[in-house]
Amino acid sequence: TEVIEKLEEVVMIWTKQIRQVLVESEQIRKEADDVGPSAELEHWKSRMSSFNSLLDEIKSSRVKKIISILQAARSKTLQQWKELDSSITIAANEAKDNVRYLYTLDKFFGPLANASPVMMEHIPSLMNTVCMIYCTSPYYNTSEHMTSLFLKITNQMINTCKIYLCEG
Repeated sequence: TEVIEKLEEVVMIWTKQIRQVLVESEQIRKEADDVGPSAELEHWKSRMSSFNSLLDEIKSSRVKKIISILQAARSKTLQQWKELDSSITIAANEAKDNVRYLYTLDKFFGPLANASPVMMEHIPSLMNTVCMIYCTSPYYNTSEHMTSLFLKITNQMINTCKIYLCEG
C-alpha cells in the first residue's frame, strides 16, 4: 500500500501539470494587431507539437507501468487520469487537424503578403479554401476560429496595401 500511495502521488502531480497545460492552451491569445494568417498556422503547429510531446510521454512505458499497477490496485486516482488522457488526445487531434486544414491556405500566404493591392486574383481561391475548411473541419469550423482567421487575412491585406503605398 505504501508503494501504491507513492504512485498515486506521482499520478496526482502529473494530473495537476497536465491540467495546467490544458488550461494554458485554452487561454485567449494575445497577438499584435497586424499579425497575418501565417501566425495562425504557426500557433497550431506549436500547439500540435506540445500536445504530441505530452501524448508521447503519457504513452511511454514508464507511465504505462505505473498506470497498470494502479489499475491492478483499483486506485481511485485513475478516473481523473483517464479523463485527462482523453482531453489531451482530443486537444492533440484538434491541433493536428487544424494544422492539416490550415496548410491548405499556406499557398495563399506568400502571394497575399507579396502582391500588389491588385491581389484580387487570389481572393476567390482563398475564400473557396476557407469555405472548404469551414464546411469540412471537425474542429476549426467555429465562429471563434474563423473570425481569428479572417482577421489575420484582412490584416495581411492591409499590411500589403500599406507597404505598396509607402513604396509608391
